[in-house]
Amino acid sequence: MQSMTIEQLRAASNAGGVLGVTLKAQGGVFLVQINTRSGPGAVLSKARSTEPRRFGNPLAALNVLRDIGITVGRFDASEYDPAEKEHDAGNRGRADAMRQAHEAAAYNQWLAGETRASIDDPRPNLSHDGVMAEMDAEIAALPKQKRA
Repeated sequence: MQSMTIEQLRAASNAGGVLGVTLKAQGGVFLVQINTRSGPGAVLSKARSTEPRRFGNPLAALNVLRDIGITVGRFDASEYDPAEKEHDAGNRGRADAMRQAHEAAAYNQWLAGETRASIDDPRPNLSHDGVMAEMDAEIAALPKQKRA
């Protein structure tokens, strides 16, 4: 069986090469089978793979097809078995990963700005010993009750 990525399906559909699609259930998932002018037997695959793209929810598959421009097709749920549906964390894990990536990117941007500002600062550099001496003097100047 041949495979097609979303972009290949979009190109074939725009060129008039797609005769029809079938949203076909297999166990607890749905596959998109594609009939083309060169023959039946293609299946929608993942972006960089020939592995079929599996949809746990048929609505997600219908949204993908609609976005491509395919709005008419067939539906075959004869082999659907909800007991075989894969239970996973869904997008929660992905959302957490994306949130962490955004936080890391924001921190990196802030740190790069602080570093650039420090490098661009025209004031003379201070030595560590000089800064520590200033801090020791400020601490010594505090009243005794605030230091405890």
